[in-house]
Parts: sequence; structure tokens; C-alpha cells
Amino acid sequence: MRGGIDLITGHSRGHEIYYDGTYWRYIDNNEIDDGARMCKRCGCKPTKEGYDACLGYIGNATSACCGHGVEDGYVVI
Repeated sequence: MRGGIDLITGHSRGHEIYYDGTYWRYIDNNEIDDGARMCKRCGCKPTKEGYDACLGYIGNATSACCGHGVEDGYVVI
């Protein structure tokens, strides 16, 4: 809850984010989540292709996530 309003929240590379109706923003500083912030778990930035740096490219995967210290990682093939 922020300012008496229930928020849609989530995580981006382990950092808490919320949806302001237009953008996803970081809870800790209100900056827009542009996908470039370092992983809270390993401290690495995403690769230039947008992959989690600790996983890199995984052939035939449709999605993958290391979990960023918030949840278990996964790979979907």
C-alpha cells in the first residue's frame, strides 16, 4: 500500500517494483524500471541481449530466470 492505495507489485531482478498505471517503478527510489538494474542476488547487469548474466543464453529456452534471490530459478523449454 502506498499513500493509502493498493498497488500492483512484483520484482525485477530481485528488486521490488510497483505499477503506477503507466510504468513499472522501483519501490526504493520511484525510478522507472528500464530493465538495466543489476541483479540483487549476483550483482550482475543483464547481458546486452537482456539475459540474466548468471544464466546467459540457454538454447531452446522460451524463458529462464535465476530467481534473483526472491524465488527459485527456472528454465522453460
